[in-house]
Amino acid sequence: MKEFDQHVAIVTGAGQGIGFEICKQLAAKGAKVLLNDIDEDLTRMAVEKINKECGECYGLSGDAADPIFIQQMIDKTIERFGKITIAIANAGITLFGDFLSYQPNEFYKVVNTNLGGSFFLAQFAARQMKHQQSGGSILFMSSVTGHQAHKDLAVYSMTKAALEMLAKNLVAEVSAYNINVNAIAPGATMTERTSSDPGYEKTWSRITPMGRPANPLDIANAALFLVSPKARHITGQTIVIDGGWTCMSPSPYEG
Repeated sequence: MKEFDQHVAIVTGAGQGIGFEICKQLAAKGAKVLLNDIDEDLTRMAVEKINKECGECYGLSGDAADPIFIQQMIDKTIERFGKITIAIANAGITLFGDFLSYQPNEFYKVVNTNLGGSFFLAQFAARQMKHQQSGGSILFMSSVTGHQAHKDLAVYSMTKAALEMLAKNLVAEVSAYNINVNAIAPGATMTERTSSDPGYEKTWSRITPMGRPANPLDIANAALFLVSPKARHITGQTIVIDGGWTCMSPSPYEG
């Protein structure tokens, strides 16, 4: 048997990058996966790739910040796979902007996606896990910017720090149902988005103590551990995956 043979996972914002790699690794290790992305083409291509190479994956495109759509994801997962044992709130957005000129519409867009979407995915998944009486795992996607200040990311950083506190608080809310809740906080990571910046890899290789930015598999490995049976007694915690950057925190804007 594979490690996740008995598991069913929902992963949001997973059409590419870290979320896609998490889905890929879960499917390869036996999980049935509902993969979500707001982009229909990314969703379709990601699902096709995983089904061809790894295992069983079903795609559902939509806005992971919308509670109505979140309920649809829950319902579709139950309809197709019969249960939910893992919920990973990976969907999030970054809107850079100077604090003094940041606009309300941008503020609420970031907060609604990063916090609202994560909160209600966790809530709806926990309700289903409670109903199943079989427990489960919930994972939030934080960031090193929830630990260290980063210019022009006041709102994004605020939401990421809040997710870590949400993971802690839910220990008091869902532990009685055998649900553990954790977070991971990635640092600089080479994804499709960051690779478009020609200086990104060079800069973060220079200022990361381990000599390189992370790749999506570095992050996925930590995510899979926290939602695996090996981590059942770990809850309310955040693992930082940044090659040591937060220990020293050199600025990418200097040097």
